Amino acid sequence: MQPDCGRILVIRGGAIGDFILTLPAIAALRKQFPDVHLEVLGYPHIVQLAIAGNLVDRVRSIDARPLAGFFARNGELAPELTGYFSEFHLIVSYLFDPDKIFRTNIARCSKAQFIAGPHRPDESEELHASAAYLKPLERLAIFDADPFPRLRVQGRLTMNGPCLALHPGSGSERKNWPEANWAEFIEHLVGRTALNILLVGGEAEGDRLRRLAATIPPDRVLLAQSLPLVEVAGLLASCSGFVGHDSGISHIAGALGVPALVLWGDTAEHVWRPPQEQVRILRSPRGLAGITTNEVVREVEQMLALSRTT
Repeated sequence: MQPDCGRILVIRGGAIGDFILTLPAIAALRKQFPDVHLEVLGYPHIVQLAIAGNLVDRVRSIDARPLAGFFARNGELAPELTGYFSEFHLIVSYLFDPDKIFRTNIARCSKAQFIAGPHRPDESEELHASAAYLKPLERLAIFDADPFPRLRVQGRLTMNGPCLALHPGSGSERKNWPEANWAEFIEHLVGRTALNILLVGGEAEGDRLRRLAATIPPDRVLLAQSLPLVEVAGLLASCSGFVGHDSGISHIAGALGVPALVLWGDTAEHVWRPPQEQVRILRSPRGLAGITTNEVVREVEQMLALSRTT
């Protein structure tokens, strides 16, 4: 069904990886309706990536307080949001709304066609997350859309020589390769290669990043800690490769087209892995701790050699 399109709103909460895996749906809407105003409502530090990548016309922050009434039956709806939602002709929501309370309240203030997408994909289905987020758009006759998240961001790394980006953290400690292994891997990079190293992380990895950075000559390391995601994307876009875990930063690297090696734990790979061809997955039957430094070194050498020939 084709909407009476003048303005389209995509609502997306969730973590960084959830948003990156929703980019194919946003890109498909842009391709299908190139002249329509396309906007995203979400967490500002994440959705700014869509502006930086020229995927949408505008982003707006989800503010939990005025939005709260929309999740209560017959809730009091904030006037600033009732007016806002009434501006759109099509609303695609990926919010968790099992009882359709949010959808019902949107209908109280907006005549927009409403399409509900999954908050998270059903892992029992043999469907990658990006494909699951695209599927609701079939109601708009959008079929066979590109399922790969893609970001085009200007590189901004100023270090001389090739640089390998490392993200030794994630949203969960159980998804992390042991710090001692990272230290051994970095020792190899410093002693056996001419690669510069970009260390990426947030507050949660702060102490770990500083300890690892202290083992690298200052002229060969850049510490990118708690930077805005748009700045992180600009740094990653300039790198020759990336090594990380099952995390949102790995999904950003994949979307940027950076050759990447992801050290994978027990998450459902068929659903959540970065789907791009240049992303390698390395896992062990013994879990993350079973992945050896030598295996990582070998995979990175192959990854960088391949990227130089393609």
